[in-house]
Amino acid sequence: MGFTSALVVEEIDGKFWKVREPLKYQGADEEFEVPADFRTDFASVPRPLVWLIPRYGVYTRAAILHDYLCRTERVSAADADGIFRRTLRECDVSRPRRWMMWAAVRLGSRLAGITPAAFAVWLVIAVASVVFLAIPTVVVTVFLVLFWFVELIAWAVDRLAPPERRTAVPRPQMKT
Repeated sequence: MGFTSALVVEEIDGKFWKVREPLKYQGADEEFEVPADFRTDFASVPRPLVWLIPRYGVYTRAAILHDYLCRTERVSAADADGIFRRTLRECDVSRPRRWMMWAAVRLGSRLAGITPAAFAVWLVIAVASVVFLAIPTVVVTVFLVLFWFVELIAWAVDRLAPPERRTAVPRPQMKT
């Protein structure tokens, strides 16, 4: 069981990718196929957390399959999230990272279809993740904002220079 085809993607822009060849996954009871031309952002990780979980890695195929299952609604949100966790295990993602990623996608699906027992497991994982990630995330966020201000100041100084002395500096990115 697991992925039975290679991943072939093409970059659309700085954030989105397109699956160029079908991505096939053989589940326990069902086979799923992400069709060619499916658009994905890989793992939807908030910017302050990409230091821990980059948007792509060994779990890229699992993230694409999860995006597909959520968008097509072939399975429930809870099942899509469970399949995501299983595919992360099959991709050899470490247990702490896999459970944090699962907790995040469960929260993203608004805990749809969760049972009381599953909610208790989710709560333990979520609280442990927040405790573990709180300080580094705040530090990274503060320095991202600080760097954005430095870029903004450099851009403003460059705009004040005479046109013949300006360097070709791109506009600062206001997105975080």
